[in-house]
Amino acid sequence: MKKIEHEDIQKMKPSISELKSKKRSDFYVLLENVRSLYNVGSIFRTSDAVLLKKLYLCGFTGFPPRNEISKTALGAEELVPFEHHDDAIKLVKKLKCAGIKIVAVELAEGAVDYSEAEYDFPVCFVLGHEVEGISDELMEHVDMAISVPMLGRANSLNVAVCYGIIVYDALKKLKNA
Repeated sequence: MKKIEHEDIQKMKPSISELKSKKRSDFYVLLENVRSLYNVGSIFRTSDAVLLKKLYLCGFTGFPPRNEISKTALGAEELVPFEHHDDAIKLVKKLKCAGIKIVAVELAEGAVDYSEAEYDFPVCFVLGHEVEGISDELMEHVDMAISVPMLGRANSLNVAVCYGIIVYDALKKLKNA
């Protein structure tokens, strides 16, 4: 087996104009108070990979242009639609009025294993601070909570890693819907 060369991979990719006309996946993501700009950049990169409809960066979550984001996003911050909002709760209320279900990715009472979760698209996944998670105030406004099983001693995965697992599972479910 031989890996594909970088130049050949680039030839297989859609152009920026083609990408802008592609239908985006029917889900959104809201980051509340994610402190690491490198995590934000990684989330931008994964968001491009799944053609995320929109990324909402809330509270003190950093947003482009920032060198730390660009370092891990590798240009995805120029391609993924995003907005910054100071008030995540106000945004969630607006999204719910638009018929978007709010899904917390959090260790919470009644949380469903992400692999068993069923969604009525469109949905907006909410991920929170790397240590404190989603604020209690925002949790009061979610429609459901999902979690990634943790079989060892760690409480959780890195937020960007967890995000990748959740959105690829959502993409699979969306394609099978």
